[in-house]
Amino acid sequence: MSDIDYMKQAMDLAEKGRGWTSPNPMVGAVVVKDGQVVGRGYHQRVGGPHAEVNAIDDAGDRARGATIYVTLEPCNHFGRTPPCTQKILDAGIRRVVVAMADPNPGVQGGGNKTLQDQGIEVTTGICEKEARALNESFITWVTTGRPFVIVKCAATLDGRIATRTGDSRWVTGPASRQFVHRIRHGIDGIMVGVETVKKDDPSLTTRLDEETGSDPTRIILDSRLSIPLTAKMLHQASDAPTWVVCGPDAPVDRKAALEDTGARVVTGSLKTGRIDLLTLMDQLGTMGITSLLIEGGGTVTGSAFAAGIVDKVCFFYAPKILGGDDGVPICRGLGPESMKQSIPIHDLSVFRFDADVMLQGYLKPR
Repeated sequence: MSDIDYMKQAMDLAEKGRGWTSPNPMVGAVVVKDGQVVGRGYHQRVGGPHAEVNAIDDAGDRARGATIYVTLEPCNHFGRTPPCTQKILDAGIRRVVVAMADPNPGVQGGGNKTLQDQGIEVTTGICEKEARALNESFITWVTTGRPFVIVKCAATLDGRIATRTGDSRWVTGPASRQFVHRIRHGIDGIMVGVETVKKDDPSLTTRLDEETGSDPTRIILDSRLSIPLTAKMLHQASDAPTWVVCGPDAPVDRKAALEDTGARVVTGSLKTGRIDLLTLMDQLGTMGITSLLIEGGGTVTGSAFAAGIVDKVCFFYAPKILGGDDGVPICRGLGPESMKQSIPIHDLSVFRFDADVMLQGYLKPR
């Protein structure tokens, strides 16, 4: 087997940490000796041992003289855990193969250099593109300070997310909806506007068919704090909190009433009467939200694109046509005057979920 083959095994292990490691990255590692994998490990949960530690412990004495494949440059600093570079040195590892350098500007290159200075052979850049895609949220957050933002919508073929009466249950089928819950499991926050709460009274939790999922922090845009105090998300059993983002002049009594339900009220700035999403992203980043899923409705989606905060789109289309011009569009608000001003999507991928189709792409080339 080649370096690429072993690194792909490490990548598969890293994926097992999705939803549980934030704000840390997902990392996997395998230890190989004499052409055999003798140790496997991944970062399972924030605050727990790193992938290299778990893989080396799994290998035991067989780690001496072996090669370790790791999807991210080994850390060289004390954080919640000791540096992995020391673990590698103590184990007698002779070669380290790394997919990508640590994107954190404060530590980039430190781990690799420390190992090389101690005579360890270090190979980098194996499956780097895949490694960067795996941790796209962490990379964005650690380099910009703001969360990686995904916009999701479910629409008919003629681009409507609901009928003129607001009926949107269900646009897409069960397989699409289950995949959306998998997206929810892997992100830190999920954001909707207060009108969606009033109309649909959603839970915004993660519900996976065959395993326990991680609930994202629920973030509601509500400049005047008009959310009903009976809203489901204010009273449901969930380990994740609900945050309501309001303007600076929101009623004090409503703020107190919401906080009495256990919700957190976050004061944001306004722009043309609505929450300033660009500024809000900076706030959320400092509050530990490394990734954010925007699920609408049309006004919030349109505002997100207008504010330039979107990194990735997941647009689901069902084989249905409403046939009128009075349904709810994917985006609401003022659009561009010319097609040249439209937003290009890069690295487009197409997925099938039974009869539905999902288009996934990025607003910047990767």
